[in-house]
Amino acid sequence: MALEDIVREVDLKEALGERYLAYALSTIMQRALPDVRDGLKPVHRRLLYAMQRLKLDPNSSFKKCARVVGDVMGQFHPHGDQSIYDALVRLAQNFSLRYPLIDGQGNFGNIDGDNPAAMRYTESRLTVIGELLLDGLDDDGADFKPNYNNDDREPVILPGGFPNLLANGAAGIAVGMATNIPPHNLDEIAQALIHLIAAPNARDETLLQYIKGPDFPTGGQIVEPAESIAEAYRTGKGGFRVRARWNKEEGARGTWVVVVTEIPYQVQKGKLIEKMAELIGEKKLPFLDDVRDESAEDIRLVLIPKSRNIEPELMMEQIFRLTDLETRFPLNMTVLDANQTPRVMSLKQTLVAYLDHQRGVMIRRASHRLAKIADRLEILDGYLSVFLDLDKVIRIIRNSDEPKPELIKAFKLSDVQAEAILNMRLRSLRKLEEMEIRQEHTALKSEQKDLKALVKSEELQNDKLKASFQELRAKFGAKTVLGKRRSTFSDAPTIEDVPMEALVEKEPITVICSEKGWIRAMKGHIEPSEDLKFKDGDKGRFAVKAQTTDKLVLFATNGRFFTLDCSQLPGGRGNGEPVRLMCDLENDQDIVAMFVHQPGRKLLIASSSGRGFVVPEDEVIAQKKGGRQVMNVDPLEEAKVCTPASGDHVAFIGENRKMVIFKLADVPEMAKGKGVTMQKYKDGGLNDATSFTWADGLRDYNGRTWEKGELGDYRGERAQAGRLAPKGWPKNGKFAPEF
Repeated sequence: MALEDIVREVDLKEALGERYLAYALSTIMQRALPDVRDGLKPVHRRLLYAMQRLKLDPNSSFKKCARVVGDVMGQFHPHGDQSIYDALVRLAQNFSLRYPLIDGQGNFGNIDGDNPAAMRYTESRLTVIGELLLDGLDDDGADFKPNYNNDDREPVILPGGFPNLLANGAAGIAVGMATNIPPHNLDEIAQALIHLIAAPNARDETLLQYIKGPDFPTGGQIVEPAESIAEAYRTGKGGFRVRARWNKEEGARGTWVVVVTEIPYQVQKGKLIEKMAELIGEKKLPFLDDVRDESAEDIRLVLIPKSRNIEPELMMEQIFRLTDLETRFPLNMTVLDANQTPRVMSLKQTLVAYLDHQRGVMIRRASHRLAKIADRLEILDGYLSVFLDLDKVIRIIRNSDEPKPELIKAFKLSDVQAEAILNMRLRSLRKLEEMEIRQEHTALKSEQKDLKALVKSEELQNDKLKASFQELRAKFGAKTVLGKRRSTFSDAPTIEDVPMEALVEKEPITVICSEKGWIRAMKGHIEPSEDLKFKDGDKGRFAVKAQTTDKLVLFATNGRFFTLDCSQLPGGRGNGEPVRLMCDLENDQDIVAMFVHQPGRKLLIASSSGRGFVVPEDEVIAQKKGGRQVMNVDPLEEAKVCTPASGDHVAFIGENRKMVIFKLADVPEMAKGKGVTMQKYKDGGLNDATSFTWADGLRDYNGRTWEKGELGDYRGERAQAGRLAPKGWPKNGKFAPEF
């Protein structure tokens, strides 16, 4: 064959589109989304069907899970054995499914997050609920289709005599869509279905009087507002805030601990404790001293506070905020409808779809039973017609080479009736047997009449559906151990009432910032020394003593203030982190000043052009990473000075070493702006500025205090050029730093 006959030219866009669409449809329909009718994905449906074929009913003995997985993989599900086993394990976990469909024996994992044992060690069988989902398959309750290699059959859907979709929930990620449905209480679902039968036009709000919200297998408290829950069920999308259940236990001499008895759904206890221990080590849970796991079969997490004077509610609000003791379970009711079309359904639509399916299954089973009854009645009629003259029947059979045609002719029988009579055993030819046949005939006639009425009457169908749901309530309802509601509802707490400052433990730190802007927080109040190490080519610049509860304020050359939380600064190990990652400080800008925020204080700020003003410090605190623009500077200028505005006078000195002193009252107070001229320059610009009390004198950079008698010649008015600094003034021309 020539190469030209093998190679075909195709459009890449079309080829990719076709193949990706095929993949997407396969993922949506054969893997990720459950069917609204039985609430199962194909792998779960195949698992239950294979277990039924292995006769693993609730009253049978267990079989190895490896046997089940092997049958499923070999006959119905051509995928990896591990994925099949994972699906089987989940159906058996009572902390994953509200109503487990498989009864497991052995290690099937636990709520700590530990893995189950290998499939060769574990055993399984169906639960009563799992068997209920399959009930009716033998009575034509559902359609079948060929398996993947056309050598067997598998059900397209299960009869689903149990509302599995809502009762157990579902989760899956397909291509371009996902589903996440929480479990619910069966008793509430059954009540809603009964009401929906009586009132098909019932509103969503009415159904919510029965189905209050999710009922998670691990319990917990649902703190989502009722309005939000109603909106989520009406649209099919939303979410639920779920909190752990806890109580306070009193100890000796006024001590107490908090005991957590239920944790949110799908939270692994082991990882939860690890996270809490990590947060305690990082001192992000300052109210909590330790967490202890005393769980056995039931969950018991003991949270020990640092002080008995702490309010337990305040401590728990902090823990809820930072850990998975509070989670949000998303609701996305995307399912496959009866036409195998993915849709987002509301709560009412899923209930209606389940009712329609159950009605269809009921009619199919009734029709199948009617066909069976008709076949049996035909045979019984034949029996009754020959019992009146058994001797003739015996004579025909003994004397005829072909008794079947003669029987048909003599008694006007059908072929089926004649065959049944010929297959009858001799011991059935007695008077008692005739009575039993007549009783069976009468009973079947009565059943046939009832079934025909059922198929034709919607009212009778409704009555039977109601009876089936009432039977479910009796077996698995709120009065049973399995059916009792586990998740409760409470009002959403007001988290905003928790003071954030109270959530940080107050400890002394020293903030170190290098010339290149690497910042870190050293424990305790220390003095900068040569022992502090920096990156090659870098050195120390700022050293600020603070507390972990303080706010650190930075003033940049672009006139913008930034605010950092001292408790969030990197630790003293290593070189720290670049401050530019913590605030939006541009690469061409530098830090002018760094100090601890003092509420009520005022700041004197000035630019290189000699313009400035006084700004209240409370006005410069920034809430966002981008900071707050306070001083407007021209392109060729930059902010140069930020110092406390205290005392009664200010002093400005230029790069030309000329200094001028005037009253602080002459400096305007502004919240934002360019400022006014403080000192004029012919060459250069501002070098430094400070405020001081005239009576106390002025301190220079070297620590010398210049008395007021030495400063008289430098007093003047704002915006003057000033005079050359006195002899002995520091070479760098600066005043004593205030920060």
